[in-house]
Amino acid sequence: MKLRILSWAGTGAVLLLLAGAVGWLVSLPSSTPVTTQPAISEDEASATLAALRPPKRQRPLVAVVGINNATETTDYLMPLGILRRAGVADVMALATRPGPVTLMPALKVQPDATTAEFDARYPEGADYVVVPAMMPSDDPEVLRWINRQAERHAIIIGICAGAEVLGAAGLLDGRQATAHWYSLPGLRKAHPTMRYVADRRFVVDRGVATTTGITASMPMMLTLIEAIAGREKAETVGRELGLPAWDARHDSRAFALTRPFALTAAGNTLAFWRHQRLGIALRPGMDEIALALVADAWSRTFRSGAVTVSATESAVRSREGVLVLADGDGAGATPLPAPDNLPPVQALDETLRAIGERYGERTTDAVARQLEYPRPATAR
Repeated sequence: MKLRILSWAGTGAVLLLLAGAVGWLVSLPSSTPVTTQPAISEDEASATLAALRPPKRQRPLVAVVGINNATETTDYLMPLGILRRAGVADVMALATRPGPVTLMPALKVQPDATTAEFDARYPEGADYVVVPAMMPSDDPEVLRWINRQAERHAIIIGICAGAEVLGAAGLLDGRQATAHWYSLPGLRKAHPTMRYVADRRFVVDRGVATTTGITASMPMMLTLIEAIAGREKAETVGRELGLPAWDARHDSRAFALTRPFALTAAGNTLAFWRHQRLGIALRPGMDEIALALVADAWSRTFRSGAVTVSATESAVRSREGVLVLADGDGAGATPLPAPDNLPPVQALDETLRAIGERYGERTTDAVARQLEYPRPATAR
């Protein structure tokens, strides 16, 4: 009898959990609206550029900082690659401690220096500090370093959920800001004096900049290039990326947790026997921006994970000098096409198309939603 009571109690608990899950799913929207946003006013665009002018040096010094164990892939590599490609600043990849940076959800790279080594070389600090998403977002060592850089008048730029790191450092209190759609509820609750700005891919307020989701670092970095070296230079780099036009416009309501997203994530995750390990062959001189976008996208399907493969154990140097470490020789991995034959934006569009062919359009939408990527209307 006692066992029967326990059995019924366990069954009841499962049913209650299932009922709660069903209730939660029903409460989610089935879709999100897509609206056309008005153009950014000339006054707003000019004010943003003025707020991003180099604060110290004629040729600025940029530090992209991460923690060694879990820093977001594209948040870290895309600003690094774009700014080095532009050639308008000295750009360093940093980690809080010696050794490689294991990026999430894919890739591993060797940084140029530790934060301590950077401080010894540049005691006056950086002009700009780029802060990707990290786990945890309140690592004490990186928070102390970011605050020291802010005190030395560096402009701090939080990419995507890097806003959580800035919040933990106390840099969002009383400021206008934005962040990845998934981070916003917790961020606003933790920092009630932060003033959220909707419908902007990036926001700048008194030496602190924040962006929406992962792909927003593209227009953010192009705007930074424009602030440093002018519109013509930024447009040249934008064309090389496959992004000939950009501004701060963003349709915030188009990105939210939906019922199809939750069901796709759950269904793909539970079908573990169909999960795939996908290999990307490293080649010297490959485009690190395209590599980051492609590896990131394939690793967000809830069905697959990307790994880098190489015949050698040595790090491979990318187009802009990033040292990428291979995960192995590719044994057991399904090869993916090289991601560096197209401009990065086109490489991402092609990857999303391939994901749709392999796993279905709902998975493509789930990936684009995580990247907070406003796909062209023709791609939907």
